[in-house]
Amino acid sequence: MNNYQRINTRKPEGIENKRAFLIGSGIASLAAAEYLMRDGHMTGSQITIFEQDALSGGAMDGAGNPEDGFVARGGREMEAHYECLWDLFREVPSLEEEGRTVLDEFREINETDPNFSNVRVIFNRGEKHRRTDLGLHEKNTHELTKLLMTKEEDLGAQTVEAYFDSSFFETDMWLYWRSMFAFEPWHSVVEMKRYMQRFIHLLPGMSTMRDLLFTKYNQYDSLILPLKKSLESKGVNFLFNTTVDDLDISINNGEKTVTAIHLSRDGQEEIINTGADDLVFFTNGSMTENSSLGNMNTAPVLDRSEGAVWGLWKKVAAKDAAFGKPEVFCSDIDRSKWESFTITAKGSKVRKLLESFAEREFLPNRTATGGIITVRDSSWLLSVTVNRQPQFKNQPADTTVAWAYALYPDNKGDFVDKKMSDCSGKELLQELLYHLGINENEMQAYVDECIVIPAMMPYITSQFMPRVKGDRPEVIPEGSVNLAFLGQFCEIKDDCVFTVEYSVRSAIMAVYSFLNLEKPVPEIYPSHYDIRALASAVKTMKSEDEGIVSRVIESVVKKKLANTTFEGLL
Repeated sequence: MNNYQRINTRKPEGIENKRAFLIGSGIASLAAAEYLMRDGHMTGSQITIFEQDALSGGAMDGAGNPEDGFVARGGREMEAHYECLWDLFREVPSLEEEGRTVLDEFREINETDPNFSNVRVIFNRGEKHRRTDLGLHEKNTHELTKLLMTKEEDLGAQTVEAYFDSSFFETDMWLYWRSMFAFEPWHSVVEMKRYMQRFIHLLPGMSTMRDLLFTKYNQYDSLILPLKKSLESKGVNFLFNTTVDDLDISINNGEKTVTAIHLSRDGQEEIINTGADDLVFFTNGSMTENSSLGNMNTAPVLDRSEGAVWGLWKKVAAKDAAFGKPEVFCSDIDRSKWESFTITAKGSKVRKLLESFAEREFLPNRTATGGIITVRDSSWLLSVTVNRQPQFKNQPADTTVAWAYALYPDNKGDFVDKKMSDCSGKELLQELLYHLGINENEMQAYVDECIVIPAMMPYITSQFMPRVKGDRPEVIPEGSVNLAFLGQFCEIKDDCVFTVEYSVRSAIMAVYSFLNLEKPVPEIYPSHYDIRALASAVKTMKSEDEGIVSRVIESVVKKKLANTTFEGLL
C-alpha cells in the first residue's frame, strides 16, 4: 500500500448492525479489532474478544518482578519492511510520550541505537567465531538458487533435510538460520523457501544481525500493552478466563455461516447466537498452548494434552474440509517443541561475563548483545541474548535480564549429565556458564546472583511442520459468510509464519474482505524482485571456491551491465 492508497475508507453500509467476536487475544485478534474500528467504522462496543487466560498477548508475553524473576517465553526479531505491523502501530498511542505513537518511539530508538552483533557464534567454551561469510560451497549455492526458483507445489511436504545435501548442515549459514528462526532439519522446506524469498534483502546481515529491529522493552510492554489499552479506551469488550468450546456452523449451498458460539466462562456454559451480519474471527492453533514454567529447582513439565485452542480447531475442521487440517501441525510434539529460559541476574558478575562476549557495555536503553549468541558445539544448541536494558519497566538498574533457548531439549548437556527438558533453572544456567568458559568451582558465585525461569513449549514450531495446500485454511475460506481464520495457521500466499507481520496481515485481510473496503492490504515487500537485493545476496553466498551463482554473475550479468548506469549494483 503506497501513499496514494492510504485513504480514509467510507463507512460500510449497515456496519452499525454488525457485531464482531474474536476468539483469542493475541496480536492477530487485537489488530483485527483495531482495523474494524479504524477502517471499518465499527464502535468498540460492537467488538468482543474472548481469551481463555487472564492476560492478552498470546505468544507475545513478558511478566514478572525482580524478587521472583522475570520471564518471556520468546522474543521477536523485526525489520523495516513489516508493512502491516508498522501500519498498525502508526496510529496506536505511545504509553510513554504524549502525542507520539508506538511506531514513532520504535523507529526512534532503532535509528539512534541500530542493532549489530559483534559476536554471533562461540565455541570451545568461549572461543569467538570471527568469520562473517556463510561457509557455502558450490553445491549449496546451487541448491539455494534452485529452491528460490522452484514452485511450492513442486516441493510438496518435503523437509529441509530431504532437500539439501548433508554438507549444507555443516555450513555457517545453516547455523545462523536455525538459531535465528528455530528451523529444524525435519521442518518444511517450503517455509524455508518463503523465508529466503521474503527476507533475501537481509541475507548479507546474517552473521551480524544488522538491519534487524527490536523493541525498547519486552514485547508485551512495548507492543501488546499500548494496543490493548487503546482498544479498551474505545470500548472494546475483553472477556478473560473464557473458553470457546465449539462453533455451530450452518452449511447450505456452499455457504458456511457461524450460527452460534459455545462458551465456558466462570464455570458456566453459555451460547451466543450469531447470524450472517455478525463476524467471527478465530485464531486457530497456538504456538504457546500448554506452555509450562519451572523454577530454580524444578524443570517445567511437558504437557502433551490437546489444549483448548487445538481442540476447538479440530471441532471446526471436522465440519468442512476448507477449515484446514490441525493434525498436520499438532500431532508430533517431539518435533515441534523446544525450551527457553529467562535469567534475572542481580549484581555484576553475570552482566560483566555477558558483556565480555557481546564486546560492548550494557548501557541503559542501548542494544546489548545485538542479537543472539549461539554456542556452536552445544549439544542442546544453546543461544543467549541480552536485549535492551531494562527489558521490564519495573527492572532495577542493578539487574540484568537475559533470555536463552535451545532447539534440542531431549539431548543431554555437555556439563550437566541430563536432558535439557529434565533440568532445573539452576542446571540450565550451569550448562550455559560452562559454555561461557566458567569452571565448576566458580559457578556458584554466578548462580547466587540469578533467578532462572525455564519455559517448555510443546507447539512452539508447529507452524513449520511439513504441509501442503489445504492443510492451512484460507483467511476467509471459500463460501465463508462470517468466519475468518487469523494468526500463524491460516494461509497467506508468499508471507512467512513465525512472524508478527503474518498475524497482523491476516487481520487486515479478514477485515478488509469481510467489509468490502476500498483500501488494499499493504503488499509484501518484493525484495526477491529487486536486482540490488539479489546482487547483494549473491555476493554474500559467494564462497572461497567461487560458487556457480557467482560465476554466472561474473561472466554474464556483469558484462551486460558494463559501462551502463547499473554497473555499480555489482
